[in-house]
Amino acid sequence: MSKILITGAAGFISSKLLYRLYKDGNDVIFLDNFSYCHDDNLVFEDKDFRKEILNVDIRNERYLDTLFKENNFDIVYHFAGITPLPDCQNNPAFAIDVNVKWTIILLELARKYGVKKFIFASTSAVYENNTDFPSVEENVRQPSLIYPNTKYAAELFLKSYFDCYNMPITIFRFANVYGPHMDCLRTKPPVIAYIIKELYFDRSPVIHSSGNQERDFIYVDDLVDLAVKVGCDIKKISNVRKCDSQFEILNVSSNKTISINKIIEIIKTKMKKSHIDTIYEDPLNYWKEYSELYIGAFPINKNLLEKEVQKYTCLSNVPFHQFTKDGAEREK
Repeated sequence: MSKILITGAAGFISSKLLYRLYKDGNDVIFLDNFSYCHDDNLVFEDKDFRKEILNVDIRNERYLDTLFKENNFDIVYHFAGITPLPDCQNNPAFAIDVNVKWTIILLELARKYGVKKFIFASTSAVYENNTDFPSVEENVRQPSLIYPNTKYAAELFLKSYFDCYNMPITIFRFANVYGPHMDCLRTKPPVIAYIIKELYFDRSPVIHSSGNQERDFIYVDDLVDLAVKVGCDIKKISNVRKCDSQFEILNVSSNKTISINKIIEIIKTKMKKSHIDTIYEDPLNYWKEYSELYIGAFPINKNLLEKEVQKYTCLSNVPFHQFTKDGAEREK
């Protein structure tokens, strides 16, 4: 049994991870401030976590210091953060504060109190400017948008902590994740959640593109399986864990692509909503709800916005790369 902390625990992915870790018999402490999630994510058929979650903002450093001091955590899953792209673009200072500064503060607490494994939720969005596919962990071209830049900056500080302190750290770069607990209520939900929501209410989903662009998707339970193995089930992957301290960046993906139009077709068939048409709009209207981005002396680059909507994503998930402190690379 491990003593585990999960930040952002009421979110889509983290709530599923929480349930899995609980079912496996781990001692889990979990917190969230509910700014980007909903408490119904914490309700499962045989367990309700709503009364157990700590309603705490990760920016409460004094509280976190006491929490680390009193609990001697083995593993930290740091999943809290500002993730909607337009929210980060609209309020970059806040996104940088939460996604970068407070990741570093949490990392410093993990160093101070001897956490055995620090696991960070990053994103495949760091590959937004890549042109070689499938994208591999070693090859990242500097992102443009605020959100992937905050995650990429946090990754660099995580690598710094490994170099300076030999701390064991794993970074997950998630592809597009889907499954139960997807957030369909925020202004810009993930595409699958959005399509399901619109069809459920007998509305036509609006796609700001031709729908022919292809993306890499990963089912949430598959992601959770990997997160648990990396964090807890050390014996199951002992063949790739040959040093006590290590730094890993792992793509979490299917290494397959599917078009948005194909996804719409599948969902319509499953929901018996094939009679509902899909509306295709100009990519430049994708963030029209965020009017602040279009005004001022320097409005958002329209070419960049169109590129984001139309982008192709495919992440390599083999071979499994492990990077040691001296830069050596081994394959599974």
